[in-house]
Order: sequence, then C-alpha cells, then structure tokens
Amino acid sequence: MGKLKNLAMMSIHGYVEAVPVLGATDTGGQVTYVLELAKGLAKLGVTVDIYTRQFENRERFETVADGVRIVRVPCGPPEFVRKEDMLQYLPEYVDNMYGFIESEGATYELLHSHYWDAGYAAMELAPRLGIPFIHTSHSLGAWKRERMGGDPDEMERLFRFEERIAAERLIFDAAAALTVTTPEGAANYKRLYGFESDDMVVIPPGVDVHRFNPEPQPGEAVPAYASDYFVFALSRIDSNKGLDYLLFAFDKVRRESEAKLVIGGGSKNPKQYELDVLAALNSIVDELGLGDVVTFAGYVPDEELTPYYRRAAAFVLPSKFEPFGMTALEAMACGTPVVATNLGGIKDNLNDGVDALLVDPSDADELSGAILAILNDQGTAEKLSKAGLKKIRDEFAWEVIARRNLEFFEGYIT
Repeated sequence: MGKLKNLAMMSIHGYVEAVPVLGATDTGGQVTYVLELAKGLAKLGVTVDIYTRQFENRERFETVADGVRIVRVPCGPPEFVRKEDMLQYLPEYVDNMYGFIESEGATYELLHSHYWDAGYAAMELAPRLGIPFIHTSHSLGAWKRERMGGDPDEMERLFRFEERIAAERLIFDAAAALTVTTPEGAANYKRLYGFESDDMVVIPPGVDVHRFNPEPQPGEAVPAYASDYFVFALSRIDSNKGLDYLLFAFDKVRRESEAKLVIGGGSKNPKQYELDVLAALNSIVDELGLGDVVTFAGYVPDEELTPYYRRAAAFVLPSKFEPFGMTALEAMACGTPVVATNLGGIKDNLNDGVDALLVDPSDADELSGAILAILNDQGTAEKLSKAGLKKIRDEFAWEVIARRNLEFFEGYIT
C-alpha cells in the first residue's frame, strides 16, 4: 500500500466547472460528486487534477480550490457533444491528454474515471502512463435501458445502449478496482453484466454540510418563485427524472393542500432534447389545469439553491430510475423532509418512514399520499426533518466520504 499524493480524475462529458451550472445538459450530480470528492481529498493532502473535455472556447485551466484544478483537453468539434455521442472522439481525447501529461512532466499515482466515457479513456491511458485506474460508473447502461422502457428502437437511437454496454464490459475487466455508490448498484454489475469482483467497494456520495444546512444566512437570496408554502423538485429536464409522474401526483395533492409546486433545474441555454421534454411537461400542466399551482423555475442560480431547499415544505425526487439522488441528500441536510423514488440506489441509504418517505413514483396515489403526509401532518414532517438531518451529518459529510475513498485508493498504489 502506497501513499496517494497526486491523483488524476477524469470526468469528460458535460460542463465541468468550479461552480457548475447544475441542470445544464449532462451536468448534474456526477459533476458535484467529482468536485466535492476532489476538494475533500485535497484537504487530506492529495493534489487533484480533474480532466474534462474542452469545448465552446472555455479556458484550458480553472482553479477549483487549493490543490484542485480543472484541465480541459480538446477533442472533437468545438461545440458541446452529448455523452451518448462521445465514443468516436475518445481516441483523440486519450492522445491529447497523454500528450499534455508528458509535456507538463506531470506524475500521478492513480487515475480515477467517472462514467463510461472517462472509463474508456482511462482504460487506454493507464497502461501508457504505467499506473492503475479505479472506475466509478455513476450509472449503468444496461440498468438505464431496463428502467427507461419506451420503444426499444427509439431508445437505442437516442442513447446508444449497445455501444455503451459493450464499452462498460471492457472497462470493468480492465479497472484495478471499482467504487459503487449503493449496494443495489453493486448487485446490478452481477445481475446485468455477470461481473463480480473482490476489488469493488460501496461508498456513497457525500454532502457539503457547511453549505447545505438549516440555518438561513444573513442577507441570503430569496428564491424568485418561493411562495410561502411550496413543494420543491430539482433536476435536469430529462425524461428519466419522473417530472411527469410528479405532475400527475400533484393533481391529487392540490385537492387536499394549498401548497404550490416549484420545479427547478434546466440549462441556461437548453438543447433541443431538453426543450422537447419541457414542452411535453407543459402539455401535462395544460391538460390537468395545473397552471395556477405549478411553476417551472428553470435554471436555479447557485446562491438560491440552498434557500430553495430550506424554504420548501417538502422536497420530492420522483425519478424513474436514480443511481443515488444527490438533491435529496442536500435537501435533508437543510432540514427539509424528503419524498424520494424507490426505483434505484437511494433506497439503500435511506430508511422509509424514518428519515424519508420512499415511494414508487409511477403510482400517483402513492406519490401524492407521501407528499400529503408531510404537508398535512406536522409531526411527520418534523420527525423526518430531524432524522434526515442527523443521518446526513453522521454518514454523508464529505469529510467522512473523502477519507473512505482515500483509504480505498491507497490499497491500489505502490
């Protein structure tokens, strides 16, 4: 076992920035995870370079914190590329990242790749650099395909599942070790890929408990759409986030509560796919006559995010599948009671009826009932708030999670 001093993280797709625009296309919980883990490791004495793709004339380098910087590697066209379309550009990415490392004289003891595109690149880079790589999938192609449903041919056209799954199989075999955020995620490697390994560990994501906490700060921003009494949801505008489920459930909620629904998230400059999903959601709002109780807040500025969480009567995560669900943990850290999907890994870390309410979001009665249980019963709301806050502080603070990752990483370097 060696001591880790210099780590290269790889998270290629999306808008990886020191202060990311969460909700932008392909930019969500994974970006937060990468940034916060890097900062946590830096506090433990590890220097971290986060490698991502350069596009749209973004700066080549960006400082995140002491000991953490972003390095953008050019490859492919100058514009944004969806993660589903990234494979064709990865050989160029590998060559350019390797060339940069050589020209800088940079040395790393370990690569840590995030998602399959970075894993594919790390699989090629690690032997050239003579170091191992550890991989974190964040989600699995076979699992996403299973959960998405829809017309198989259309889903394959949009998400290129076969290409992704083939790449994932290669990555799992090549990686020195893997980290997984939930026990269910680990089980899916065996169930869907036939893959098992003693070099796999379950370590959940963390939460910045210094930023996300119940105490309002002097002069903090008042969210633009925060009414006196509202339910909050926050996610990318994507078909897998279950926002359609939430709208159908809220049609029932409004009959027994005066609460409004605020749905935050989305890109500042949305691509066509996001616009199409939003149009479909607005059609449901019109169909159900929800225009007076539902607001799409769009992109939520960083300074308004925590105030939104704090002021909400409840937070809802209705995803059709959810590898983990960082937004739910952030809401809990702010003392807000949470209703979350039971379709995914988050259920392995939360206790239904104790620190959150876990439901099948596709069941409008079940989802609406859980929301109303919080809105209409102060005792339930207070119990969930208190237990959720304690769980986050005890088990999910990034200081705790970074230490667990570091101890695991150091078992794979010499």
